[in-house]
Amino acid sequence: CLENYLNKPNSLNCMGDSILSAAAMEKLLKKAGAARVGEDAKAELARVLEEHAIKVGQNALRFTQHAKRKTITSADIREAARQ
Repeated sequence: CLENYLNKPNSLNCMGDSILSAAAMEKLLKKAGAARVGEDAKAELARVLEEHAIKVGQNALRFTQHAKRKTITSADIREAARQ
């Protein structure tokens, strides 16, 4: 965890830096069929999902601004996720 932080200080490789909980990542992976889930897998899934969520959020914000609104809607999220 510390080694990853020292190599990439702006990355979210440690579960302590993550918005998404380790328990939620384990539930998702078990729902996908995993019998056992390592801590590193939970942390990596959280990192990947957070990166994707930020990109979707940024795209959704563009749709919102284009429509001259301040509130991101579910339609903005759906459209942003399709891209």
